[in-house]
Amino acid sequence: MHRRLPAWWATPLIGAVGGWLATLANWPLPWMIGSLLAVIAVRCSGWLVSEVPRGRQVGQWIVASAIGLHFTSEVMQQVLAHLGVILAGAVGTLLLGLIGLFILLRSGTDRATAFFASMPGGASEMVVLANRHQAEPARVAAAHSLRLLLVVLIVPALFTWGLPTVAAPPAAPVSWPWLAVLLPAGGLLALLWKRLGQPNPWMLGPLTACAVASVAFDLHIGLPGWAGALGQWLIGCSLACHFDRPFFRSAPAFLVRILLFTLFAMLVAAALGGALGWMTALDEVSLMLGMMPGGITELCLTAEALQLSVALVTAVQVLRLFLVMFLAEPLFRLWQRRAS
Repeated sequence: MHRRLPAWWATPLIGAVGGWLATLANWPLPWMIGSLLAVIAVRCSGWLVSEVPRGRQVGQWIVASAIGLHFTSEVMQQVLAHLGVILAGAVGTLLLGLIGLFILLRSGTDRATAFFASMPGGASEMVVLANRHQAEPARVAAAHSLRLLLVVLIVPALFTWGLPTVAAPPAAPVSWPWLAVLLPAGGLLALLWKRLGQPNPWMLGPLTACAVASVAFDLHIGLPGWAGALGQWLIGCSLACHFDRPFFRSAPAFLVRILLFTLFAMLVAAALGGALGWMTALDEVSLMLGMMPGGITELCLTAEALQLSVALVTAVQVLRLFLVMFLAEPLFRLWQRRAS
């Protein structure tokens, strides 16, 4: 009796080919974007390869650990010294959701769907809230998936090719004894975070564990170079499995509005980031990147690839995530009460 191969067996292979081709083309974040486009192309051709089990979580675990190790004591002092600016940037990204809300309401989308589709928060958390408030969860999920796809495809390319090339600093040394402690610690914290029902556990758990240890023990270490490529590859393959022909055919007018909203939000975010950078001593480009409408993992990878302030981008994105998670539902209820 022949055993059938799992539906995901070809996904990592297709993603690897896409990542390899993207490296040949010198595409930014090649292993994420190349694998993403390759798997989407195959799925849209009719071969519905599926997501590698736990692939996205493992990819986030790796990438978040690398990001957390950027938080040295010196970097943390800079972040704390400019916490007001970072908070302003996070609030600014939250307010960008008003643009999408206006566009969707004008097109006849119901209030709950328009609200949760426009919030720059985690897709899974927004879908849960959409279900709770009688919105259309499929449209909310589609909106966040398309927004993330656009950000992944557009932002790294624009920032990579629109900025002067910067020589990469020497790679941080790899300390396997420390990594043998920090990587499992990050995984355990992610499991605890998930058990407590908190958002984005496989990003925030490892990031917190590595950042706290890096600051507390004044570490100046990093992950080996291949680990970043591995994380990108896993994330790209997983993201791609949300897209197929039915996705792009479903509610095309709604998706076009989300596309326009996302593009406009990117422009406004860039302008706000530039303005904050002009008013402060912080790097304008890092603030622009930090204020882009999601997602944390992909934007932090972009910051790392461009030698920008990974800690600053991470701080703005994480703070924005928490603001959305804790304020989205109360704000929606307040809005509903005022309307009634």
